[in-house]
Amino acid sequence: MSREMLARHGFAVLVTVFALVPIVFVLSAALNPLGTLDSTTVLPNGAGLDNLRDLSTGTSFWTWYRNSIVVAGMTALLSVAVSALAAYAFSRFRFHGRRVGLVGLLVIQAFPQFLAIVPLYVIFSVISDTWPAFGLNSVWGVVLLYIGGQVGVNTWLMKGFFDSIPRELDEAMLVDGCTHRQAFTRVILPLSAPILAISALLVFIATINEFLVASVFLTGDGQRTLAVGLYGLIAGERNSSFGMFAVGTLLTAIPTVLLFQFLQRYIVHGLTAGSVKG
Repeated sequence: MSREMLARHGFAVLVTVFALVPIVFVLSAALNPLGTLDSTTVLPNGAGLDNLRDLSTGTSFWTWYRNSIVVAGMTALLSVAVSALAAYAFSRFRFHGRRVGLVGLLVIQAFPQFLAIVPLYVIFSVISDTWPAFGLNSVWGVVLLYIGGQVGVNTWLMKGFFDSIPRELDEAMLVDGCTHRQAFTRVILPLSAPILAISALLVFIATINEFLVASVFLTGDGQRTLAVGLYGLIAGERNSSFGMFAVGTLLTAIPTVLLFQFLQRYIVHGLTAGSVKG
């Protein structure tokens, strides 16, 4: 084996170890029966599922889990749908205010999200008086809030992909008597499977891990998401509940991994199909 190949393999091993060390540490903490940060070792004595039992019986973890999946899933689905419609309009049509709209979406994304917390809180306080189901301390209200925050970046991302699809395909369908809606659903969306899948996955990951907005708008124990609920376990005495926190973080990764496995075939199929020329 040459020195260059040996160096490459050595670097790959170092990167792998660097990536696995945090995972091993969290897994060890989750299996540690003492459940404290100070007692966490690579191979804990008496490893078991005591922390999982305490997390399930002593907290509202499964309620937080359900809320996070609902919020992340609905946000990913609706934001991708809205962004796809907006991106198609910006990509295929020419109308007054198109450039201003695109620039506006880009400029809005340049500002940090926390700058809008105060005005959004005031708005949702007013909404709570009329439609409590979409106001403060409401899971569906947070879903609407997340959708508004994700539409801008997804619209730009999808528009760039739609621009790469030849317009002749749309025009051929319009000549055959199809409407713009049929051209969008039968041509654009099937060819855009990779970008739709990637956008949905990115939105899901960002939403299920989001803490700032959820901690402000979801204060009730039954409405909290995983990020807010798990933070409450270590907000006080961080050392005492670290084992339960580690279990929660491992379980949080399961929906993301499953979603990635589900969407992977659409990403791979779309990319391989796009590389074949007739």
